[in-house]
Amino acid sequence: MHVSTPAPAARPPSPFDPDDEIRYSVWRRRKLGRVPLGADRLVVEVDDPRRLRAAERDALMTRCRRANMAVYATHVRDCEDKGIPRALGAQLGLCRLDHNWLADDDAITSLTVSGAGPRAEFIPYTDRPIHWHTDGYYNPPGDQVHGLILHCVEPAAAGGENRVLDHELAYMLLRDRNPAYVRALMAPDAMTIPARVGGGQVVRPARTGPVFAITAAGDLHMRYTARGRNVVWKDDPVVLEAVGALQRLLADACPYVMTLRLERGMGLVCNNVLHDRAGFRDDPAAPKRLLYRARYYDRVACAAPKDQVAGW
Repeated sequence: MHVSTPAPAARPPSPFDPDDEIRYSVWRRRKLGRVPLGADRLVVEVDDPRRLRAAERDALMTRCRRANMAVYATHVRDCEDKGIPRALGAQLGLCRLDHNWLADDDAITSLTVSGAGPRAEFIPYTDRPIHWHTDGYYNPPGDQVHGLILHCVEPAAAGGENRVLDHELAYMLLRDRNPAYVRALMAPDAMTIPARVGGGQVVRPARTGPVFAITAAGDLHMRYTARGRNVVWKDDPVVLEAVGALQRLLADACPYVMTLRLERGMGLVCNNVLHDRAGFRDDPAAPKRLLYRARYYDRVACAAPKDQVAGW
């Protein structure tokens, strides 16, 4: 007896479909009309991120809907509480934490300078700069990181700023320059992250996938790293040209790039936008720089009751 296999559910129309020029044009006009002009426009003052008021939650989600990111600022005394990013995420639809390697037992990572152990070998646990990337670019296809929270417990004495760029704007700039670029970066074999080998054994296999992908809900997802030793690009002239265009976009003075310095009690919540980190210096006489990082398989639930923020 023949048993038919159900057809996969049809993906909803998306402006990120390179074949849908009409939806893209409508989306592009609307997107550019809502780009925040300065990092200060991302900031939402909240009393306690563990218990958001309705207006605070709506303000965060509206910013995430318009810019794929928001910054919260709070003056709670116990900002070292790891329950802050967990509770905040749950209120914004971020629930499925990525239990990535080197994360703490609760899946929330403590990002601070580590002088010993396996963490000391990796740049996020040093004071060195980190180049442009999205988080979890080496994850398997079914466990992609779509949401991210960075919560600041202690800032560095100097440096440590993050530059951020909405990945939708990166897509737009590339598509406007040459639609073939986004087509090439959507190829399922556009970018390969080599296997990680430790102790003579493969501890993580190579991961191959696209740079830009459209989710089942029609949203745009991006996986990218600018670290040359960590990536193998498809040997295709259009892919390589597109990668060069993206690198130049990130290296030049792109007007949509914003710089954030997270102070104590502040945090970034986003749909895994492009970001980097400047090198920094800790004060030996003060607490070391410490941020909590929570990665999620979810996107921020951006369906706020009203799409209005006063003055924006």
